[in-house]
Amino acid sequence: MSLEQLHPGVFRIKTETETLLATLNQRPGQAVYGETLIDLDGRQYRSWSPFRSKLAAAIMKGLRNVRLSPGDRVLYLGVASGTTCSHISDIVGPGGHIWGVEFSPRSMRDLIEKLVKHRENISPILADARHPERYAVLVPRVDAIYADVAQPDQAEILVKNAASFLKEGGWATMAIKSRSIDVAKAPQEVYRQQMGVLERGGLEVVESLELDPYERDHALVVCRL
Repeated sequence: MSLEQLHPGVFRIKTETETLLATLNQRPGQAVYGETLIDLDGRQYRSWSPFRSKLAAAIMKGLRNVRLSPGDRVLYLGVASGTTCSHISDIVGPGGHIWGVEFSPRSMRDLIEKLVKHRENISPILADARHPERYAVLVPRVDAIYADVAQPDQAEILVKNAASFLKEGGWATMAIKSRSIDVAKAPQEVYRQQMGVLERGGLEVVESLELDPYERDHALVVCRL
């Protein structure tokens, strides 16, 4: 079994039978959603499936700009029940923090039960990400924003939150679900349109890539303020 660091806090583990993406487990002995725990060289890692996480899919496809690092403060829009958030929690570690915004009460309950109760570096916020002013008192300036909001105005939502919370020179990563925006247009056309919204909103698009075969009709875009 071998270990290779791909990015700060993100690793590739090769076994005799497979190659896995993984993060260092901040809660050794505890899985979050049934993922495999791997003990190696005195440390424990959590497998990170590209079929369960759009960020993992992008990394598996060669994403160069994984702009999340130990110690970062992160605003997560559309945190849902916390699968990807759990791995970002591992990456930023005890010195970092995540503010997770979610509109669904049921998803928020799952997030709290499965994740927040066991990790001190996540703060849950039940709110609509279209209205950042409603949680402005809870979130400081952040180093990065991760957005996975499957809404027709998802790029506008990210622009609003970046204006309110992202520090100058900070990074924003957005998962684009083309079918949530316009089912009649080709996904590539939707991606270009959404990147245009981001750039007109003051964000510089640095990298983009499609997530097939892990996620159909999805792309991941990385921007800088």
